[in-house]
Amino acid sequence: RNLAPLGINIPNGFALTAESYWEFLRNNNLTEKINQIIDRVDAKDVQNLSRASQKIKKMIIQGKFPAEIEKIILENYQQLSREYQVKQVDVAVRSSATAEDLPTASFAGQQETYLNIRGEKNLLLAVKKCWASLFTARAISYRVDQGFDSSKIALSVGIQKMVRSDRAGSGIMFTLDPETGFQNIVLINATYGLGELIVGGKVIPDEYIVFKETLDGQHRPIIKKELGKKRIKMVYGLNGGKTTKIVQTTGKERRKFVLSDEEILTLSAWGVKVEEHYSKRYRCWRPMDIEWAKDGLTGQLFLVQARPETIHNEATLQTFEVYQIKKHNELIVSGAAVGNKIGQGKVRVIKDVKNIRKFKPGEVLVTKMTDPDWEPIMKIASAIVTDEGGRTSHAAIVSRELGVPCIVGTQRATELIKNGQVVTVDCSQGSEGYVWRGESQWVKKIHQVKERKRPVKIMMNLGNPDEAFRLSFLPNDGIGLAREEFIIGSRIKVHPLALIHFDKISDKKTKKEIEEITQGYSSKKDFYVSKLAEGIGTIAAAFYPKEVIVRFSDFKTNEYATLIGGRDFEPAEENPMLGWRGASRYYHPDFKKAFLLECAAIKRVRDVFGLVNVSVMVPFCRTLPEGKLVREIIKDAGLRDLKVYVMCEIPANVLLADEFLDIFDGFSIGSNDLTQLTLGIDRDNQGLRKIADERNEAVKIFIKQAIRKCRERNKYIGICGDAPSTFPEFARFLIETGIKSISL
Repeated sequence: RNLAPLGINIPNGFALTAESYWEFLRNNNLTEKINQIIDRVDAKDVQNLSRASQKIKKMIIQGKFPAEIEKIILENYQQLSREYQVKQVDVAVRSSATAEDLPTASFAGQQETYLNIRGEKNLLLAVKKCWASLFTARAISYRVDQGFDSSKIALSVGIQKMVRSDRAGSGIMFTLDPETGFQNIVLINATYGLGELIVGGKVIPDEYIVFKETLDGQHRPIIKKELGKKRIKMVYGLNGGKTTKIVQTTGKERRKFVLSDEEILTLSAWGVKVEEHYSKRYRCWRPMDIEWAKDGLTGQLFLVQARPETIHNEATLQTFEVYQIKKHNELIVSGAAVGNKIGQGKVRVIKDVKNIRKFKPGEVLVTKMTDPDWEPIMKIASAIVTDEGGRTSHAAIVSRELGVPCIVGTQRATELIKNGQVVTVDCSQGSEGYVWRGESQWVKKIHQVKERKRPVKIMMNLGNPDEAFRLSFLPNDGIGLAREEFIIGSRIKVHPLALIHFDKISDKKTKKEIEEITQGYSSKKDFYVSKLAEGIGTIAAAFYPKEVIVRFSDFKTNEYATLIGGRDFEPAEENPMLGWRGASRYYHPDFKKAFLLECAAIKRVRDVFGLVNVSVMVPFCRTLPEGKLVREIIKDAGLRDLKVYVMCEIPANVLLADEFLDIFDGFSIGSNDLTQLTLGIDRDNQGLRKIADERNEAVKIFIKQAIRKCRERNKYIGICGDAPSTFPEFARFLIETGIKSISL
């Protein structure tokens, strides 16, 4: 009613109010009978709970509709059928309890939804089944735990025209990052077929992230696209009386994204409008959890449900929890991390919900997937690990609400983790979660987030985009060093020249591996640019509109060689630390094409995503001619109206500071390399580590000169080396010398 005029497609339908539920109970004399059964329930006794649930549900299913309510349901169903010009319209019958979506309790997935219901008799039965689902064992248990009185909770039933997403796809959309509470993104999960599998965590979906601030019609800020496995899908049932059935997806479907970029942007814009509507209505920020579907017959997108996201609010964002692994054993399996906590304990592998009574408090639950029937044991688990599911699945939503560390979508956890073994479930390292064998050593710290007056700009060094949203809540002035190396090593994994010259790779195994990694993209070069742009874009979005300084790649030859296909393109060097690295690569005929891909990624971040807060930095620039060549290449690549800094990490950069500052917009001091080259040591040499001290007077003289020159020329001067992070007295020295920015 309110959002359709804004251009949002919503399938029509009608709803029974909670009053119709109360009238049904009164008409069948069920109110007192249900209360008596609930009063005798022991929520900790799974079998007792199940018996009570079955008894109540049976009473409701066998009850009779009051004549007036049945008449109104059927009249509205006939009217809906006429509207869609069919004899018996196919509908979804959705439940919504009066206690759902509260700030302290979401009741996620507690009640049932019935899909592809057709015909008056089937509709009436589905309505009663919805009412009965108020008394599933999991729902009774959840209400007891949350302190809700069952006799005061009713259920509304929404009857809505089905969207034929069994012929296309469906999914979930959050108008914030559900892990961290970061407000400025829309997260979309997508799979093929009807939406029940994605909600139930039975598939690993595609994941897309869109940045809200530049979702203005001028830009296309899709800052992440992750291809999901999507092994199965739910479609309409054809015979045997079943309304739906589950089938395997094809290889082509698994290798393809469910949504086009245009559809991702359309859904995101709708999500923002829904959030704005409810935020205005409730006069506070109201992030939303939305279900969407695409009709395969018409090609149209629809929103089919919206509910408040109940985990994050303004108060939850005032503290900053840090969990950090100090020491761990070998990795067993990994998947998508939910939250940022660490949990450990003895494993209990349970593949069927019938066996949940075997579970003991404090154990680690390992299972294929969870649905609301598992909640009685999820709340007593030290951690949860599932084979299937994405970050919007039932397991993820409930684990988030319970504060239990959870890893979803591992694919093989139930195979690889053995019953009874002790494991550590680590969600502390970004979006990837790890299950380590045995007990690990870890620490937890809780900080109050408070802004304080700072004597200089305090920026951050950051390489892992998965950490960006969480770290954005720390008091900061932006990113002084965003490294590309982590994105290339962890997200891309392939040497850029192996993608550019794919046909020249002779090893069949390597080619097959690259083919698998790059599936879903129009070309291998597009894969590299897209993934690099997404990683950089995520960091830039997290700190927007503050400046984010991205350093072009600074892998050494030995590090580049470890990338897939890398050994075919990298020379062997005696001392890679002082070899072919940084600026000397960018203009070299053997690497220039790869550097141009980096420039293309930056251009996409700025021009397509609209993240103009990104500046760039050139590392290890030895000579003035090198600097001029690299600046020309950057300019020719279409990067013109942006700041281009240079790392000040070679004595020549200081001694020729004026000349380098004629070429570049400022210095960022790399104190690690500046120390190594001033003192003539290899900082990778363990035996010389004690000599490599940035507090050496010769190093400090160079730093003083660099700061003075930049201040004289009114150019940027910052530092991104380790020294101020490690030595408080060194930070004090920098401030007293006049540095403008310290990046930690």
